[in-house]
Amino acid sequence: MQTPWEYRYAHRMQKMGSSVIRELLKFTEQPDIISFAGGLPAPEVFPVKEFQEACNQVLTNQGPQALQYGTTEGYLPLREMIARHTGRYSVKITIDNIMITSGSQQALDFLGRLFINRGDYIVVESPTYLGALQAWNAYGAQYISVPSDEDGMIMDKLEEALRIGPKFIYVLPNFQNPSGATMSLERRKRLILLADQYGVPIVEDDPYGQLRYDGEHIPSVVYLDSRYRNDGEENGGYTGNVIYLSTFSKLLAPGLRLAWVVAPPQVIRRLVMTKQAADLHTSSFNQCVAHEVAKGGFLDEHVKVIRATYKERRDVMLEMMDEMFPPEMRWTKPLGGMFLWGIMPEGVDAAEVLKEALVRKVAFVPGAAFHPNGGGANTMRLNFSFSSPDVIREGITRLGTTLKEILHKNGHK
Repeated sequence: MQTPWEYRYAHRMQKMGSSVIRELLKFTEQPDIISFAGGLPAPEVFPVKEFQEACNQVLTNQGPQALQYGTTEGYLPLREMIARHTGRYSVKITIDNIMITSGSQQALDFLGRLFINRGDYIVVESPTYLGALQAWNAYGAQYISVPSDEDGMIMDKLEEALRIGPKFIYVLPNFQNPSGATMSLERRKRLILLADQYGVPIVEDDPYGQLRYDGEHIPSVVYLDSRYRNDGEENGGYTGNVIYLSTFSKLLAPGLRLAWVVAPPQVIRRLVMTKQAADLHTSSFNQCVAHEVAKGGFLDEHVKVIRATYKERRDVMLEMMDEMFPPEMRWTKPLGGMFLWGIMPEGVDAAEVLKEALVRKVAFVPGAAFHPNGGGANTMRLNFSFSSPDVIREGITRLGTTLKEILHKNGHK
């Protein structure tokens, strides 16, 4: 039975659909399903004891402030801490460059509201983060997909895309979601040169930057861009061509819904107006607690625990894939982050594979959803951070058996 509301939805709802990943996460509620589908941090590494102590400290020492309305820009001590941390690892910024958001997803939505007119082109990697596509579909964005490989976005293809005149370039240079790929230093520098040549700004989304398990740290795009624009000065200040996003979801806990945007002050002022219309400000209590937990160097030590845990799980998954997956399969070997990317032979549909995998009680995300302009039907995203090593071994055994049977039916030996 139709209700009167069916005829009253805004036109933008036509481009919005439910999240493939959110729908698949429902399977994680079934205790017998082994799910590699969600982008979930390991609950074992959540600093529960530190949060409990921080909650008591905040309520005891600043309870009225923590439970009151706050400024839209965010809790001042938290913004000051982020500015110090960013200056230590990347570029010098001030609190005027920072706004706290209710998760990175809110930041992506606000960038869509602020910059995207219906029909505007956005350059994205192919594949790219599904959450960004969902946020920007509501504003009528069109996408120019640039293919990528294990070293990130392919720069020769990017130059072709920039000739179309996009609004901005969106990249996840570190351990990308979904592919796990890391953009090489050479390509980051080339990205900055091309963006400057064509006058197109960059949005750098960096939720996983501190989760590196192998290899040397590669400077962020925002750092390299600022150095380029400051004539090579090592400690030059932020120059504003790159908007940078990061989050506490992967370092503390996703349930906090705490992230931040680094942008020029004039952009921050516009984002503040956008946030005032949306939710006034991010939870004061959550910001106070996060600051209490993270201050005093705790975060630097805690991230070492996360890295050790996830590295072990990544290694187990890769070992099991080598052992159990059919030889026709290929996959990435990420240097960090939470995901790897599987590629089946052409003509094999990951959505059909998922149906068979669910019979064996194992789940993953089919890769087509991460390609805004089609393609990727033969790809899959696997998360290794959430499941214990023993669960990973069992899940990859089940999935490998499924893949071998399907490829055999399709004529692969």
